[in-house]
Amino acid sequence: MFVLGIQGSPRKKGNTGFLLSAFMDQARELGAITDVIEVAKKNVLPCKECLACEEKGFCPTDDDMKNEIYSLLWEADVIVTATPIFFYNTPAQLKAFIDRCQTLWARKYKLKLEDPGRKWRRGFLLAVGAARGKNLFDGVQLTIKYFLDAIGASFEGSLSYRQIENKGDMEKHPTVLKDVKEAVNGLLKPFVGRKKILFASRENACRSQMASAFAQYVAGDKIETISGGTHPANRIDPVMVKAMAEKGIDMAFRKPKSLEFAVSNMQPDIAITMGCGEECAFIPEVQRDDWDLMDPAGKPIEGMRDVFDQIEKRVAKLIGQL
Repeated sequence: MFVLGIQGSPRKKGNTGFLLSAFMDQARELGAITDVIEVAKKNVLPCKECLACEEKGFCPTDDDMKNEIYSLLWEADVIVTATPIFFYNTPAQLKAFIDRCQTLWARKYKLKLEDPGRKWRRGFLLAVGAARGKNLFDGVQLTIKYFLDAIGASFEGSLSYRQIENKGDMEKHPTVLKDVKEAVNGLLKPFVGRKKILFASRENACRSQMASAFAQYVAGDKIETISGGTHPANRIDPVMVKAMAEKGIDMAFRKPKSLEFAVSNMQPDIAITMGCGEECAFIPEVQRDDWDLMDPAGKPIEGMRDVFDQIEKRVAKLIGQL
């Protein structure tokens, strides 16, 4: 499982950072792979409200959102947003980050496409504020709920702490580590123990991407999928993306990965190979099955549709066996 943290504080090594680090440490204790986006260090430009995302599904602004962050958001099983309170909401850097996720909202609600992890992805809020008012976290709660809906994650709760103002206040809090442990255990419980399946091909641009996405889409609560290629392409096949969109499945922002990278992040229980032959044989002590599927790369979309139909049947059979 992959837990992605979003560090919304512009302050280095502050109370928000301590809280998020404690959360991530506990997630790793449960076997999670973790990564943190430090928003203030990223090149994230504000939304220009040009409406291109609602018409075409992509934001034309060329920055880290486009080149890195959209992909990470959709790879994650769990997304944890950590923020201090600025005027009852998030700092400006984090708010710009959230606003730019209108692109993901548009793909779901305007273009009627669903990313494969949306049904299973979970979100959580960590917040600290200096004041003591009872409404201190109301604004940020609403913002994060709608942000999570836009990126395809359910809001599963929050840990919020008042009167946290001076450096080290969070570390001195008497219950914070206990709170974090209980929250992480509850949040990650649905993902612990899932079967891990690797789908491997030569370029990781077509067949293995389709199989991994569809398996996640229909059974992400039972299995964890990853895909990789022995000679990964520079980008996924655009015809494959179009064919999957016909099924309502959104393959945007996916990138081919090497087989080495795939297995370095997850030790699979089962490896399904597709056309990579002996080059895939280096995965030791793993149950393996080869799906002899035509490579539809470079062929008309009808061939892509036919391969997906075969993948759909094979994935359903595989899930039934598990």
